[in-house]
Amino acid sequence: MPHCRVRDIDIYYEIHGSGPRLFFIGGSGGDLREKPNIFDGPLTKHFEVLSYDQRGLGRTDVPPGPYSMADYAEDAAALLRALDFNPRLLMGVSFGGMVAQELLCRVPDISDIAHRVVMACTSAGGRAGASYPLHELASLSDRDRAIRMIEISDTRCDEAWRVANPDTAEAFIKVASMRGRAVDDDHDPEADRGRKLQLEARSHHDTSDRLGNVSNRVYLCAGRSDGIAPASNQHALAAALPNATLEFFDGGHLFLMQDRSAYKKIVSFLLE
Repeated sequence: MPHCRVRDIDIYYEIHGSGPRLFFIGGSGGDLREKPNIFDGPLTKHFEVLSYDQRGLGRTDVPPGPYSMADYAEDAAALLRALDFNPRLLMGVSFGGMVAQELLCRVPDISDIAHRVVMACTSAGGRAGASYPLHELASLSDRDRAIRMIEISDTRCDEAWRVANPDTAEAFIKVASMRGRAVDDDHDPEADRGRKLQLEARSHHDTSDRLGNVSNRVYLCAGRSDGIAPASNQHALAAALPNATLEFFDGGHLFLMQDRSAYKKIVSFLLE
């Protein structure tokens, strides 16, 4: 298995595809063992894609906490340097978009390399708008947490929708209750600890006062019905970033899977 020792941890990573180099940073609870993942989508048809399990997740180490957003950014930068992977392109989804922001604000040499950046369904925190406090759901039962995640992931899927679509709703709840749990670490205490530490770090995310220094071309994209990273947060990000374009798509927090045109627009932007 491809691991790389960076800072205080062994990071699991994969590289697939061919073309311009793209560094992809996944979202909360992201684990490359889960399928489909980013390598099963369209990006590897156009780019050489590097992605990885972030600290506390998947096959990467779960060091003692607490973790900070600076830790996640420094991990990412250290991995790129260790692999000598100089990405012209950067994409972060949800929590990964937060790490991408921190990376661009904190690590000048990476910011200088990544000429084009995609930030999908993410938030800047602070004055620019914090995303939904997912750490507050940690104490709920699997089912109750799944129901709440469905409601905030797509605001159209409210209680009235569940009543009108009971079979579909139950299928969604079953999938959502397992999200973030790979088969071989289901309810593993160390895996749960890593996910909780990530959510705690996420709760302190705030780049709102630093984004004005990010000169990279940024494509902001999001779902119109996203309750985790709502539209108001996207407009705040667009106002804070000097060189950003914002576009909304049909769907919620999972709009990349809900609207087929989204990846087409992302690929087009990255290849310009």
